[in-house]
Amino acid sequence: MTINCKGQLIDLSTPKVMGILNVTPNSFFDGGRYNDERELLSQVNKMINDGATFIDIGAYSSKPNAEFVSEEEELGRIIPAIQIILKNFPDALLSIDTFRSEVAKACIENGAAIINDISAGNMDDAMFEIIAKYKVPYIMMHMRGTPQTMQGMTNYDDIVKEMLFYFSEKINKARSLGINDLIIDPGFGFAKTIDQNYEVLRKTELFQLLELPLLVGVSRKSMIYKQLNSSAKEALNGTTVLNTIALSKGATILRVHDVKEAVECVQLWKKVNL
Repeated sequence: MTINCKGQLIDLSTPKVMGILNVTPNSFFDGGRYNDERELLSQVNKMINDGATFIDIGAYSSKPNAEFVSEEEELGRIIPAIQIILKNFPDALLSIDTFRSEVAKACIENGAAIINDISAGNMDDAMFEIIAKYKVPYIMMHMRGTPQTMQGMTNYDDIVKEMLFYFSEKINKARSLGINDLIIDPGFGFAKTIDQNYEVLRKTELFQLLELPLLVGVSRKSMIYKQLNSSAKEALNGTTVLNTIALSKGATILRVHDVKEAVECVQLWKKVNL
């Protein structure tokens, strides 16, 4: 199982780690931390040295009830970050966390390798056309509504069955447009209660029926720290536990804030399983 990133085939038969780099002032864990150029480059350098295959850059917080950010502001945050990173780390494979097609287009034209869309095209009808035109890998996440409304949209009859149907429709649409490199993300924490998140995790192996790479992003999320009565800052150990479970159920990419610990998790999982 491979994806083509800027002409480089990435083999996902061994799980990979995607480091999270937020260039927003309001993300739930690291908001505002990497807005300075020196700090930004220091963090990218650390993630690459720690073993990240991909760096996922976000300029619009998707936490519940996140504040609206205009397209102009999102571009103003993210394009300079891409340019600075690729100037200093030209081989870096940058994933862009955006649901806007024009932001995706500008980022790809500035050297981004992957688009990571929390809405799988639902929040911008032109997204699939941009992905098809530029032929970059596309991460499609499951979510209902928007970051501002999703917490009120958790009514499911059979959540995993409905998610599989959701992804099947998205995959068919993408294939009809000639999009080849697809990755699915169950969207832990998005339009799901804590109990629903754990039900999805418990049944994650069922997503292998879709025969696509599976990205799991549980890093320091409230499904961990609320369950443990702690905080995002104290959720690293819980993150590692759930990442290990996700690997055992077929995850091929772990999207995390703490790259070193996730890479170690993959290394030990490989020792046991490969």
